[in-house]
Parts: sequence; structure tokens; C-alpha cells
Amino acid sequence: MGQPSEDGPDAVAAPTATVGVAVRSTRRVLGLTVEALAQRSGVSTGALSQLERGQGNPSLLTLQRLATALGVPLARLLQGSTPPDHLVVRAGERPRLPAANGDPEGIDVVRELLTPSGGRMQVIRSELPPGFSNEGRSYRHLGEECVVVQQGRLTVGVGDEVVELDEGDAITYDCTVAHWWANRGSGTVVVLGSVTPLAF
Repeated sequence: MGQPSEDGPDAVAAPTATVGVAVRSTRRVLGLTVEALAQRSGVSTGALSQLERGQGNPSLLTLQRLATALGVPLARLLQGSTPPDHLVVRAGERPRLPAANGDPEGIDVVRELLTPSGGRMQVIRSELPPGFSNEGRSYRHLGEECVVVQQGRLTVGVGDEVVELDEGDAITYDCTVAHWWANRGSGTVVVLGSVTPLAF
């Protein structure tokens, strides 16, 4: 009897399992459901679920779409997600998060993940250009959020309350209450935000 082929099912299973774990852990860090990631990436829900279980044989195009939707380099998915004792995210290598559903059209918001994918904490740096507002598309999700204004002036709505925050000001709120941000000034507003739990 001949030896098993090197490109047979067993050879595919190990790398697929590694990628599947990385996709699942990164998705959870970003607070995305399987359905939400499928919509962002253009990969079917069934194929994504299969991949996260370590099954199937995804194409390079599929993996690239997932990496782009997750805001991480493709190499990170291929390397897996076993974390070392400490993790550094360099200033020039911050994963950029995809646009949020509540972002107004025609306004490019920069959101960078400062904490590594697969961790237990999520910190995001956001740059909001003049005219940004998601007042009409408030967010509601599980957890608690704290944001600190690093530059500019940020308007924050939480429920029926509207608060103006200047540089150095911070606000913490229950994310189950409808909330929104706006930049009503003429310059870019820079905000650091942390969310717990990771899913939102």
C-alpha cells in the first residue's frame, strides 16, 4: 500500500485548523458574529463556520478577504494565534478596523486596534474627521466603554444626555444604552476607547 499523499486531507487539516483558530479568536476580539464577518468579507456564513472548525480548504482569495475584513495581515492568520508572554503593536503596524455600520457616507474614519488580536482587552484609537456624526445611527451593545479625548472636542450622546468632552476629558458609559459620537469642530478629533467585554 502506498504512502499517504502529502497534499491529501490530513495535510490540509492542520494548516486549516491553525487558520480557523486565528480567524475565530480575531473575530471575537473585534466583537463580530459569524454572520457579521461573513457580510464584511463576502465569504459565505457556511464556509466561514466550516473554516473556524478547522474544516474545508479555503482559497488564498478567501483568506485575503477575511484578513482584510478583520483588519489584520494575512500572515497573522496563517501563523495562528498562540500568544507569547507579551505582545507589542508597533505604531506603523496597527491593524485598521473596517468601517462601522453607523459611519456616515463619504467620511473616512480611521480606527486602529492598539491591543493584539486574541487578547482579553480591546483598546481602539479613532480619528474622526470634521463633520463626523453617527447621531442618527446610535450604537447599542453589551458591555461598558470608556473613551478619552486626546485631541479636539468630542460630542457624546448617551441616552437622552449629550456631553461635550475637551482634550483630556473621559467618559464611561453602559453600552446597552444608545450612544453616539460627533465631531462638530473644524479639526480632527482623536479618541482612545476601551471596551469590555470584547464582544459588541
